[in-house]
Amino acid sequence: MQHHQDTLAAFVEQARRDPDTVGVVVTGSVAHGTERPDSDVDVQLVLTEEAFAEAWEQNRLSYVVREVATYDGGYVDIKVASADFLRRAAERADDPMRHSMLGARVVWSRLDNLGELVAAIPVLPADLWQERMASFIAQARLHSGYFLKQAVRLENTYLLHHAAVHTTIAGGRTLLALNRTLFKGHKYLEGMLASLELVPTGYAEATADLLAHPDLRTSAAYMDLLESYHPWPLSREQTLSTFVRDNELGWYSGHLPPEYS
Repeated sequence: MQHHQDTLAAFVEQARRDPDTVGVVVTGSVAHGTERPDSDVDVQLVLTEEAFAEAWEQNRLSYVVREVATYDGGYVDIKVASADFLRRAAERADDPMRHSMLGARVVWSRLDNLGELVAAIPVLPADLWQERMASFIAQARLHSGYFLKQAVRLENTYLLHHAAVHTTIAGGRTLLALNRTLFKGHKYLEGMLASLELVPTGYAEATADLLAHPDLRTSAAYMDLLESYHPWPLSREQTLSTFVRDNELGWYSGHLPPEYS
C-alpha cells in the first residue's frame, strides 16, 4: 500500500545518511505485498561490522522507529544485521530466521552483494530435508511412545501435556520437512500444515484430539496416522540414538536441538 511505501522511503532516506548503515532490506508482509492497512513495516537494517558489534554489546538488536511513519499507528520494526551476520544466517540460521527472509528485497545498499546474501538465507540443501525428517520423527516417537506413556503410568499431568504438545510439534515439523517447507513459528504451525499438499487425511483432527485429550488412545491414533503416511528415513532401531544425539548431546555437537532449529 502506498502509505507503507512512503514510510519505507522515509526510513531509507534517514538510514542512508548514517555512515554506520550499509543497507536496508524490507521483509514481512510489505515485502510480500500482503500487508493490511495497519501493518507495520519490517526491515533488516544492515550495519557495518563495527556498528553491529556495538549494537550487540549494547543489546540494541531490535527496536521500532515511529517518527518516519506516514500513517496513524504506523512504525518501522527494525532488526539489525551485518554482512557477516547474513552470511552466518545462510549457513546455520534457525527456520524462523530463514523464513523471515523469504521474499525479502533490498531497497537500498552500499554493498554490491547484499541481494545475494539475502537470497541465500531461505535456501536449504536437499539432503538436510531428509535429515530433518529423521530427526523430527525420532522426537515424535519418543515423546509419544516413551514420555507420554511414562506420564500416564506416573499420573504426571505436567509430563502428559508436555509430551502431547511435543509429539504434535515434532510430527508437524516432520510433515513440514516432507513438504520442504520452513517453520515460521509456533503461532503459524497449524495454518501452515493446513496449506500443505502432503499431509495425512484427518491429521488436523488427530492433532486436536491428542492435544485436547492426551492419553494412550489419542497418542497411538496420532502416531499411527503419521507413521503410515510415509516411509520415514529412520528405522526403529536408530530412533533412540538419534533422539539422544539431537536432543541430549547438543552441548557436545554444537548444534541446537531440532525443536529450536
